[in-house]
Amino acid sequence: MFSTPFVLSFSLFLSLSLLLLFAPRILPPKHVTISPTDEIEDLALFHQATQTSTHNPSIVSHLATTKAKPKIAFLFLTNSDLTFSPLWEKFFNGHVQLFNIYIHLDPSVKITPPGGVFEGRFIKARRTERGSPTLISATRRLLAHALIDDSRNMYFALLSQHCIPLHSFQFMYNYLFSKTHNSALKSFIEILSNEPTLPDRYVARGKHVMLPEVPYEQFRVGSQFFVLNRRHSLVVIKDRRLWRKFKLPCLNLYSCYPEEHYFPTLLDMEDPNGCTHFTLTRVNWTGSTGGHPHTYGPGEVSAELVYKLRESSSSYPFLFARKFSADCLDPLLQISDSVLFRD
Repeated sequence: MFSTPFVLSFSLFLSLSLLLLFAPRILPPKHVTISPTDEIEDLALFHQATQTSTHNPSIVSHLATTKAKPKIAFLFLTNSDLTFSPLWEKFFNGHVQLFNIYIHLDPSVKITPPGGVFEGRFIKARRTERGSPTLISATRRLLAHALIDDSRNMYFALLSQHCIPLHSFQFMYNYLFSKTHNSALKSFIEILSNEPTLPDRYVARGKHVMLPEVPYEQFRVGSQFFVLNRRHSLVVIKDRRLWRKFKLPCLNLYSCYPEEHYFPTLLDMEDPNGCTHFTLTRVNWTGSTGGHPHTYGPGEVSAELVYKLRESSSSYPFLFARKFSADCLDPLLQISDSVLFRD
């Protein structure tokens, strides 16, 4: 027979082991808060972006009498290495006058500097956490910096470190600025109103907390990743009314994903006809785990996969795709010239 001290020690060891194993599933996730200082700095940044855009709204070149071509601002929101930077380098090659890059990196993370076209493109950043208002703040900072930096930025594409392009830069640029389909420069953002998760997510902060600014009938959800035009980017950084609601802490952390609700709700309230209600970033939710989409591995990368990811049931194409693991870089580079960037 085992002695009582031995049994107690073994029980304690077993309990601690089980706690370490299951704690991530039992305990609520940590919550990164937005300090008053961060809030004040953001407001000053947003005010500067608004003033800059108001006083310099045109895209007329100072070096020529004709209008310069508009640009696409690529906004990378990341908390790890930009693993696919070599692939993006190939994508951007030869188009330096038609794009700008801005990167928001969680400052608590150390990464390998990507260099190349990404050199010096990091903005002043704050801590971020999935399922919290910090991702909204980070996105707004990216938009503000892009608005201030270059008045020729007309489209603003939000991406993560796990995103890849599905077409060549020229195809993407021609599509976004084609006068035949998008003369009004609509924003490409997913806006959904009948998802089964909406009721629980609406009351995540409390039953009546979102009222009166956000009635349930106007509460929307959509992909975190979008392509906004300049006008809607200004709407986002000017907003104070909805932000006061979406930045409030959640009581039910497991139904709280403000980054998936704030942007579609705000833009659907402000200008629903100016949005396509469709995202240009393809995601595979088959077999998703923990709220994360399917992550493609190197064994899945092929020409057939790229062609499948390009397929769309809408009149709008997919221009980007996620989510890809870091070890997909080499197989993606191998098919970049023959498949990805050959349109």
